[in-house]
Amino acid sequence: MKNSMKNDMKSSMKSGMVMEKGIVVSQRELAKDIYDLVLEAPEIVSAARPGQFVNVYLNDPSRLLPRPISIADAEAGKLRLIYRVTGKGTGTEWISGRVPGDVLELLGPLGNGYTELSFSCPVLLGGGIGIPPMLKLAKTIHKERGVRPHVILGYRDLAFMTEDFLPYADVTETSDTGETGIKGTVIDGLKSLEVRPDVLYSCGPKPMLAAVKSYAAELEIPAYLSLEERMACGIGACLGCVTETTGEDDHSHVKNARVCKDGPVFPAEKVTL
Repeated sequence: MKNSMKNDMKSSMKSGMVMEKGIVVSQRELAKDIYDLVLEAPEIVSAARPGQFVNVYLNDPSRLLPRPISIADAEAGKLRLIYRVTGKGTGTEWISGRVPGDVLELLGPLGNGYTELSFSCPVLLGGGIGIPPMLKLAKTIHKERGVRPHVILGYRDLAFMTEDFLPYADVTETSDTGETGIKGTVIDGLKSLEVRPDVLYSCGPKPMLAAVKSYAAELEIPAYLSLEERMACGIGACLGCVTETTGEDDHSHVKNARVCKDGPVFPAEKVTL
C-alpha cells in the first residue's frame, strides 16, 4: 500500500498536483450550512480545470484524513471553495471556523475534471452541493468557446449561488419545495428549455445523475457526470472511493473505477448508477 501510494503521488505530481499552503482571504455563510471560502493559492489556481477538486487538511492530529472539496472557481490566484458543513464536530465544521489570515494545507488540483468542451449547445445541471463546480465550467465555456451555456440549478429550497452564474450563462432554477424557480427536479428544468442540447454536464447526488444519464440516452446525446463519493487519500491509492463501471478498469482489472483518480467526471455510459 505504501509503495502504491508513493507511485500514485508521483504520477499525480507530474500531472500538475501540488501541495500548497492556502491563505484564507474570506469566508462567509451563503445559506444554512453552506459556506463560501476564498484562499490565496496561486499554484493550484494556475493548474485548475473545471470539475477538479482539492483536499483540505485539517491541522488536527485527531482528524488525519483531508476533506475533498470541489473547486467552484479559480482565478487571479484566488481559489474559491463552496461546501456544506455536515454536522457538529466534523472536519467541515472545523474548516468553517477558519478566518482571514489562517493557513490551510491544500493538495490539488485533483481528478480529471470536464475536458470535452467542444459542443455548441451545452446544458449544465447542478444539484445541491453539486452546483459549485458548475460555475467554473460555465465561465470556462463562455470564455474559451464563446458560448453562453444553459445552466439548470437544483436547490433544496432557497437559492445560494444563482447570481454568480448570470454573467456567463442562461439560468433556470428548480427546487424541491417550489420556494425557488420551478417546483421539481433539474430534469423538469431541462424539459422547460426551448432548446435541444447537444451535451449534458452534471454534478449532484446519484439519483439525479441517474436521471440525467437516462435523459441523455433518450435524446441520444453525450453526458458527463461528476460523481460524489466519500474519499480518503484523493490520489487513487486507497481504493476507498470506487464506483461500478460498465467496463474493466486498467488499474484493478475489474468493473470499477476510482472516483478521485479516474474521475470524478465520467462519460455517462461508462458508469453504473
